Amino acid sequence: MAWIVLVISGMLEAVWATALGKSEGFSRVVPTVIFGVGLVASMGGLAFALRTLPVGTGYAVWVGIGAVLTVTYAMIFDGEPVSALKLLFLAGIVGCVIGLKALH
Repeated sequence: MAWIVLVISGMLEAVWATALGKSEGFSRVVPTVIFGVGLVASMGGLAFALRTLPVGTGYAVWVGIGAVLTVTYAMIFDGEPVSALKLLFLAGIVGCVIGLKALH
């Protein structure tokens, strides 16, 4: 159960990080609200997962999932440049997350 919650929390990290960028310094209400709700839910899920998972592994997986999804969203919807090296490095993060899960 902790791993499922951790993965969902990592996905929510991407939600709040993207909303933070779109909030324009908290001047736009809807992205600001999405940021706040996503942040609380993401941190709450991380806290729940870390009750049973090692903090280093849990945090690394949470950040990795959030980072990959945030960059992927930005490349697809916000015009962030895509390159073969960027995709390779993102795949490396995914591989590391899978490796951490496999070792646990």
